[in-house]
Amino acid sequence: MARYELELMGQSRFVKINGVVHHYHVSGPQDATETVLLVHGWDCWWMWWHHVIRELNEKGVRTIAYDLKGHGWSDPDPGQDYSISSFSHDLAEMVRQLEVKEFHIAAFSFGPFVVLDYAQKTTDRVKSIVVYNFGYLPNNAFLERLAPSVLTLTFNTVLRKIHWWRLIYVYARVVLARNPVSFHDIMVGQKSLELCCPEVVQKTTKQITSRKVTRSLPAIVNSIDIPVLFVAGAGDTIMSSHNTRKLSGYAKNGSYVSVPKCGHLITLELPGTASDLIISHMKSVQGESYGKK
Repeated sequence: MARYELELMGQSRFVKINGVVHHYHVSGPQDATETVLLVHGWDCWWMWWHHVIRELNEKGVRTIAYDLKGHGWSDPDPGQDYSISSFSHDLAEMVRQLEVKEFHIAAFSFGPFVVLDYAQKTTDRVKSIVVYNFGYLPNNAFLERLAPSVLTLTFNTVLRKIHWWRLIYVYARVVLARNPVSFHDIMVGQKSLELCCPEVVQKTTKQITSRKVTRSLPAIVNSIDIPVLFVAGAGDTIMSSHNTRKLSGYAKNGSYVSVPKCGHLITLELPGTASDLIISHMKSVQGESYGKK
C-alpha cells in the first residue's frame, strides 16, 4: 500500500450499528463547513474512495467514508440481512450516532440504491447527492433469473479465487475501466474481493437484478426533492450513459453529466474529475452559502 493509504488507515474508527460493528473513516479539517458522506459500491470497500478523500480534504471538505456491513473492515451481519432497506437503516443509525447534522452524499454502483432509499426517508439533513455509474437498467423475467447466477459465478467462484493481480487487472481493463490505474489501486480492488463476504454478493445481486427493484427506481428518484447529480461514464459498459441519463430524467431536481473516456470505475479511473463534480455540485446547490457556517 502507498504511504498515503497507510496514513488514511490510521484515522479509521469503529462503531456498533444495529448489532453489527461497522468501520468508518473520518478525515479533513475539523472546522470544515461542508461534510461529504461517501458510500462505496457493490463488492467494494471504503478504500475505493481514497483518491477522492484526499482531493476533497485538500479543498477543505470533511469526509466520512464507511464500509457497508459484510464489506471491507465492517463485520458481516449475523442474521445475513443484506437488504437495501437494512443498509439504509444502518446509514441512518450511523449518521445519528456520529451526530452529523447536515451533509452531502456521494455514492457509486450499488451505493446509490442505499442512498436513495435513505433519502426517501430523511430529507432534513442531506444537502445534495452525487451518484456515479448508476442508472435505470431494462429488465425482464429472463434477466432476473440469469443475472444473479452469472454475477455470483463470476465474482464468488472465479474472481474471488484468483490471487494473481495481473489477471484481475486484465479483467478490469477489458470489462470495467477505460483508463489505466496504478498498481496500488489494483491492490485496492483485489483486497475488496478478499474482504467482501460471498453471501453479500449473492443476496445483493438478487435484489438489484429483480424486476421489483429495478421498476421501483423511477418512482424512488421522483419522490426525492434533494438535488441529485447523475454522473455517467461515457465508456461504461456495465451501466451505460444512456441508462444513467434516462433515470436522471425522473428526478424532480436532477442533473446529468457524462464523463468522456471513463468506464465503470470513476473513483479510481478519474478521481480528480469525480472530486471536482462533487465540489461543483455542492456549490451550485448552495450558492453563496457554500463554505459558510
